[in-house]
Amino acid sequence: MNQFIFEKRQKNFLLGFIGIGIICLVSSYVMDEGVFHMRFWTNYLHNTVYFMGIAFICTFILYAKTLTYSGWHVAFKRVWEAFSLFLIVAIILMIPIIAGIWGHFHHLYHWADEAAVKSDAVLTGKSSFLNPVWYTVGTLAIAGTWYFFARKFRSLSIAEDEQGDETYSFHKKMKKFAGPFLPIAAFSSAAVIWQWVMSLDAHWYSTMYAWYSTASWWVGALALTTLTIIYLKSKGYLEVVTQNHLHDLGKYMFAFTIFWTYLWFSQYMLIWYANIGEETTYFHLRLFKFPVLYYGNLILNFVLPFLILMRNDTKRKTGTLVLTSIILFFGHWFDFFQMIKPGTWMSEYNHTPHAAGKVAGGVAQAVAEHGETASTVVNTRWYPPGFIDGVSFPGFLELGVFLGFLGLFFYFVFSQLEKASLVPKHDPYLQETLHHHVS
Repeated sequence: MNQFIFEKRQKNFLLGFIGIGIICLVSSYVMDEGVFHMRFWTNYLHNTVYFMGIAFICTFILYAKTLTYSGWHVAFKRVWEAFSLFLIVAIILMIPIIAGIWGHFHHLYHWADEAAVKSDAVLTGKSSFLNPVWYTVGTLAIAGTWYFFARKFRSLSIAEDEQGDETYSFHKKMKKFAGPFLPIAAFSSAAVIWQWVMSLDAHWYSTMYAWYSTASWWVGALALTTLTIIYLKSKGYLEVVTQNHLHDLGKYMFAFTIFWTYLWFSQYMLIWYANIGEETTYFHLRLFKFPVLYYGNLILNFVLPFLILMRNDTKRKTGTLVLTSIILFFGHWFDFFQMIKPGTWMSEYNHTPHAAGKVAGGVAQAVAEHGETASTVVNTRWYPPGFIDGVSFPGFLELGVFLGFLGLFFYFVFSQLEKASLVPKHDPYLQETLHHHVS
């Protein structure tokens, strides 16, 4: 079957997921006793950024493959097209975050506190980039540009299908748009991920963070693509997608899992080797206060998928691909969880009376001012003991919000899939993808 039908049963199932997500999101606000309701806002930001990133990276890869004359992906390119259009939903979801910065009804970003910026030399130095105006303009302009290109690719793809393309005119137009989009996307994605996520740890910075985050988006997108294709095939769709295509997706997941790990290690190793205080605090916090997040991230996103996909035959087995894809899709959601939660928790903790003047100044200042040993400061003030629900590890509310966003994502994707044939019959590389063989 080439025409997807979004059935009522599927709609009700996904609406159920969305309902769970709404209940858990509201509960995370009501049950959070903190002044800033940080659990609610971090859950909201976390999932919005993760699914927006998947939509963005699918837009990027569609244009990249068009520019490089790639054809093997054409059999399932409609899936990536539908993923990419979720950008418009994600942009709308970012508006409450932006409004919260201006209205001061959340405290996700330390740099949004004018008083804190004036009293902090580091934040003052970064204020020309980390400020509400640039956050607002950057988010809306950049994400809006991404959506424009995603929409343009989709419209050209459908027009090519409906009108025919003996002269490849539509494909040539796609290539013309791909030229400017790829460098724009490469630069702009780094700029916004610095603001959306890295600036949650406002004093910290890493030159490799944008690469690392984008690689996490890409592996998550590959995993979700594989799961979507296998599901559609189980319903009788995408018959043109063969075991060879799935094998290639498995190889992509294996290769970029290693690439993600390389970036993780490079970032950690350079920061550890330089031993600069402003940089080491990021890993020190996660390693000593949140070791489950720290080591769990590596196990989920490197150890398990590496061991499973290392054998060539495992990438040709549907069951193994499903298992690995679930691990990686959740694993990179977990990766963004550990990027976001500890830093925002520290920001909230720093603004409580018992921590003010001690944590914010750092271990060395606390030792100098209060005559305590470094180990005492670290264990009792820098990292207070105890399990922190929704921060030390994803709780039921976090998982529920995740399911809600996943339901919203697929409700939108399925509604887009039924608007066009799943097989792009006039794509110039269709025959290549139909006769695709793994070398």
